[in-house]
Amino acid sequence: MRFKTRTFTGDVLTPISVYQQMKGEKKFILESSLGHGEKGRYSFIGQSPFKEVIGEEKTVTVINHRTGEKTKETDTLPIEIVKREIPRVDLGLPYLFYGGAIGYIGYDVIRGYEDIGVVLEDELDMPDVHLLFYQEVIVFDHKNQTVTLIAVDLTEDRDEVALVESLDKLEEEIRQAHDVKKDHDLQITFKPTLSKQAFMDKVNEAKQHIIDGDIFQIVLSQRLVADYTEDPFELYRKLRISNPSPYMYYIQFGPYVVLGTSPESLIQVRGRDVVTNPIAGTRKRGQTTVEDDKLAEELLADEKERAEHKMLVDLSRNDLGRIAKVHSISLPKFMMIERYEHVMHIVSEVRATLDASMDSLDALTATLPAGTVSGAPKIKAMQLINQFETKKRGVYSGACGYINMNGDLDLALSIRTMVVKDHQAYVQAGAGIVYDSDPLSEYEETLNKAKSLVEVFKR
Repeated sequence: MRFKTRTFTGDVLTPISVYQQMKGEKKFILESSLGHGEKGRYSFIGQSPFKEVIGEEKTVTVINHRTGEKTKETDTLPIEIVKREIPRVDLGLPYLFYGGAIGYIGYDVIRGYEDIGVVLEDELDMPDVHLLFYQEVIVFDHKNQTVTLIAVDLTEDRDEVALVESLDKLEEEIRQAHDVKKDHDLQITFKPTLSKQAFMDKVNEAKQHIIDGDIFQIVLSQRLVADYTEDPFELYRKLRISNPSPYMYYIQFGPYVVLGTSPESLIQVRGRDVVTNPIAGTRKRGQTTVEDDKLAEELLADEKERAEHKMLVDLSRNDLGRIAKVHSISLPKFMMIERYEHVMHIVSEVRATLDASMDSLDALTATLPAGTVSGAPKIKAMQLINQFETKKRGVYSGACGYINMNGDLDLALSIRTMVVKDHQAYVQAGAGIVYDSDPLSEYEETLNKAKSLVEVFKR
């Protein structure tokens, strides 16, 4: 497949200044706060996708922006169409992403694979899957302080001259990116859509199902909403500073924006290697180092939190067992503390090798949704979630990130994630309910998790 690259010094540029300079529509930026490894080394920016895949239940629309053609397929699962649209061509470039799909796969995609109950009302009126396909990508290498432009002929209608012209156009835009537009104070008030008592009542109902032996654990969530009429990118700029995370993303879909600073991977696939990172067990950060360390010790010693975490690690291992090569599942990291701006978590890492009959998107459907946002046993927990929660979850607790053109993918669990649509900003957060859960504590946990996105706008 034809492609061209161009690299130049980028020491006077930032991902934010370059993103703001991009004139195209449906832009994205992917970043990471990790200061080590490949994930934290690179930032990715793109604009003007050549194709979109939009899936709603079993109806999938593919839009070709090069030709204007729009095709709709019914009685088919969105992920199956995505499988078809990913070219699975490896260019041999060293970057994690150099062309392919950017977007989200929502929680409700699972309905195509498991019977979890009736389809709930969609308050946000968004598709279950929305992926934008790019053949031109800007890569920031923070280690070498360089910018690399990549133009690929994924549409198979551009010769080498056209690819060079694309690079010229991109570079011209980037060279003008010097001054970042000034930010301004954002005063936003988020309000829960569910009362404290209503949430606590649902916790008590869920605990009864645990007592009855229907489930061991379930994650109940609540949504918060605020009026918002400013540029959504200002939200992202503040969040990436106030709540730096392994997964930071801002994706402009047209009628709505999805942005987030997620601490948790749903799934990563590189070649035949598959990784999940279950996160379960939460405490707010201490005011001092001594208090912070004490809270971490208490968290690791909390039998409820330990039991919940072990259960979700087992669930992740079971999920990977559906697509993994026999005897390939391992647990290289178990119950470690990771600290973020407002909270700390217990984190583990589960690894496996893909079975020869499976691909990266099979791994995605095997793990979606994560046990950390559903419960155990997973299917029964999701069926009960469908009874307790009256609205579709949508983006929340699904996946957000990239599927590279070679089939590799890295998708964040869509938590600490915000949707901005029709002058409204939406945030959703959940709490894991077990046998001895205290309803008030679980309600407060949802607010603590949402705090990383909400509190910054009260300053």
